Amino acid sequence: MVLVLQGHDFHFETENICRLFLPQEKILTVRERPIEAEGVIATATVSETAAGADIRCTLELDDFCESETAHIAAGTPDYTTACELATATALYRLFVRLFGQGQSWGVVTGVRPVKLLRSKIAELGEQAALKWFSEVMLVSDRKLALARRTWEAENKLLAMSRPDSFSLYVSIPFCPTRCDYCSFVSHTTERSTKLIPTYVELLQEELRVTAAVARELGLRLETVYFGGGTPTSLTAEQLTALLATVEQAFDLSHLREYTVEAGRPDTVTADKLRAIRAAGVDRISINPQTLHDHVLQNIGRRHTTAQFYEAFDLARQVGFPHINTDLIVGLPGDTPEGFVQTLDGIRALRPENVTVHTLSMKRASNLVVRHLSDYSGGEQAAAMSAYADSALTGDGYHPYYLYQQARMVGNQENVGWSLPGHDGLYNVWIMDETQTILACGAGGSTKLKQPDGPHIERIFNYKFPYEYNDRFAELIARKDGIREFYQRYPLR
Repeated sequence: MVLVLQGHDFHFETENICRLFLPQEKILTVRERPIEAEGVIATATVSETAAGADIRCTLELDDFCESETAHIAAGTPDYTTACELATATALYRLFVRLFGQGQSWGVVTGVRPVKLLRSKIAELGEQAALKWFSEVMLVSDRKLALARRTWEAENKLLAMSRPDSFSLYVSIPFCPTRCDYCSFVSHTTERSTKLIPTYVELLQEELRVTAAVARELGLRLETVYFGGGTPTSLTAEQLTALLATVEQAFDLSHLREYTVEAGRPDTVTADKLRAIRAAGVDRISINPQTLHDHVLQNIGRRHTTAQFYEAFDLARQVGFPHINTDLIVGLPGDTPEGFVQTLDGIRALRPENVTVHTLSMKRASNLVVRHLSDYSGGEQAAAMSAYADSALTGDGYHPYYLYQQARMVGNQENVGWSLPGHDGLYNVWIMDETQTILACGAGGSTKLKQPDGPHIERIFNYKFPYEYNDRFAELIARKDGIREFYQRYPLR
């Protein structure tokens, strides 16, 4: 499609609105309409006058050609932001008329809708903020209720973080194979076997250096999270070595939770689970995504439902007090009835956490790049999400964190559901950007949070394991950026 912007540079929000309705269309954003433009053509014009901004959006496709206007008065608080929102909303209303239906999250397109709600509640009060979400952002009643419930749960957890708190993220960017919906930067173990021993040794060194910086600055470690990739792609011995390094290098006396993503059931063994539990890890994630083998085959996920049940049972036997299971709504070949069967199977196991993701059709994933699926079942994904909300609420779970991604099927969301007392702190703190996250390993992104302030800076590690191994000295030098940040924003 072609997006023509005239008199403004609101490309970010207007492009996001276009993607809500045309998630796989390539958007050509220009200043002048091409002479031979074809397909969907959207024009968004902002004309400044002494009285304010006159906004006019037009949407064209075949015989459809309609316009929507708005006006933002001069002197309006946050004038530029108001103009941008009005432009996005006008364009949104045109797409609703073109396609005959709206989006459940309205014009909310950011990753963190609950954080937006929290800021609006702080600014306007709860009732006025809820009204703003409904009437201005056009959020549906169901999604607004979900956001509010999540906000309530998060408040208790956010209050636990201190200005000197930090979390540690440890990246294991290896998987046995790459799932077709995934665009994450990771290497399959069959292709990167030679990289792994050196990677583990260097990661231990990075952990030690990072721990020394944290001690020097007086930072207080409260959560540890091993993610990936699939951490259990490593051997039990390699996991033990990394976990021992964390214990030896960091002060764990204030640790509130310790998480390892097992992820793929086909990487889970009794030896690995015993090694992880012996190190003090109390949270583990074992992710079936679906309990239908034919759907697993559709997405290139090379494990079976039987392997998931076996891995889950092993985790229970080893004694993990918090087990999470990930599911995905909107998978190719799945149906609302099939998802009901999957969720009911998970409910019977009574895991402490259930994370319900929505399929994101990422442009770098095999599903999109290789055209393995033209699936666009938005209504089905919405029905699946609605069932998850109803069934898990009925079972005593509550939503404790929520986020969105681009190109989600049906513009749904990802929600972490928890039984009382089992909420995952790391998930909430990283999603709200509450505290500093020190990241180690390839693809890790350190996020430095100003104590008692909003400012955030990032330090990125090299993405690929071979870069990490080859340029390790340069990566370690970047740790000085942590010290420099806290010199500018010292702990009080």
